[in-house]
Amino acid sequence: MKRTFLGFAAAVAIAAPAFAHHSFAMFDRQKEITLKGTVKEFQWTNPHSFIEIEVPEAGTINTYSIEMNSPNNLTRQGWKSTSLKPGDKVVLLMNPLRDGSHGGLFVSVQLPDGKMLGDPTRAPGFTPSPQAKPG
Repeated sequence: MKRTFLGFAAAVAIAAPAFAHHSFAMFDRQKEITLKGTVKEFQWTNPHSFIEIEVPEAGTINTYSIEMNSPNNLTRQGWKSTSLKPGDKVVLLMNPLRDGSHGGLFVSVQLPDGKMLGDPTRAPGFTPSPQAKPG
């Protein structure tokens, strides 16, 4: 009995990391939405980094939470923990959440200086429309 329990406990411990990571099915990867707004917070955290962006819409400010890759992968893609700062005016491309709430999956961002940062595993970047420039 003790051996069976130890075997079960070992199997659960090995499989646990696989269950910890979520699916990306909550994002509509067939749609892309451009947001023009101000960075509220850039969370350089594991297992995923996040950009919190405030976007003026219909006379109100909505905060979107944009899920990104891990800091380890972002570093290999040219990111730094200081790439975005609160107050930065940016244009961000994302795949929206399927439920319509304010959030999505990161595709790329145009920084205030015009530099583009994107996830090369997702898309080579985007060309924002002239009226969607930061600032």
